[in-house]
Amino acid sequence: MALLVIDLMVIAWMVFAVGMEGWADSYESDSASASASASGASSVASQASLILMGGAVLTGGGLLALGWRIPGVVQVVVLMGGAVLVSSLAAGG
Repeated sequence: MALLVIDLMVIAWMVFAVGMEGWADSYESDSASASASASGASSVASQASLILMGGAVLTGGGLLALGWRIPGVVQVVVLMGGAVLVSSLAAGG
């Protein structure tokens, strides 16, 4: 149960970080110094997705290797769902 709470807190923090970076990008696009390079939100979202997917593999895989099937599957599903959520936020969906 503690891992689920930690997972949800990490996902919330990643969503917040992507949202703040998206806000900063929109604020910068109003100024004259806006560049045509990749937005900061997309790079933060890709880093967050990699962190969440890595966490899913490590914690979920570790729990599955220990024989704890239900907590392992929950870890994988929750963290992969968070990775999809974060990447969809950066895509504008």
